Amino acid sequence: MKSNSQIIARVTGLLYPFIILIGFYIIINGHVSPGGGFQGGAVLASAFISRYLVIPEESIRIKYMQTLEKVLFFCIILIPTLFLFSSTGNDSAMANTIYLVVMNLLIGLKVSSGLTIIFYRFVFYEGGE
Repeated sequence: MKSNSQIIARVTGLLYPFIILIGFYIIINGHVSPGGGFQGGAVLASAFISRYLVIPEESIRIKYMQTLEKVLFFCIILIPTLFLFSSTGNDSAMANTIYLVVMNLLIGLKVSSGLTIIFYRFVFYEGGE
């Protein structure tokens, strides 16, 4: 595969918004349909990976992705704890739906950042020359 192929760049550029849209659709509807945070996050990570295939440069800052992943992990721990202690009198279906959507979104973003970090670590640091 040629690294700077115009055909791959154009097709990936056309598919890019659809990949992101499908990833968020899978994440948001994960509580009522097959899918969820992990599957949607993997789809979102494929957008970053395909970006590397088109532009193989180290333009994504891994440090920022790692910080984002840590913040998301903290939120994934914090939100269920808050929901558990605040839901003693709040058993509505709407509160549960909002909780599930928020958790799927956090998990999806964390999985996306984690898989992207793993991919870029292998490419730039473990690949060697």
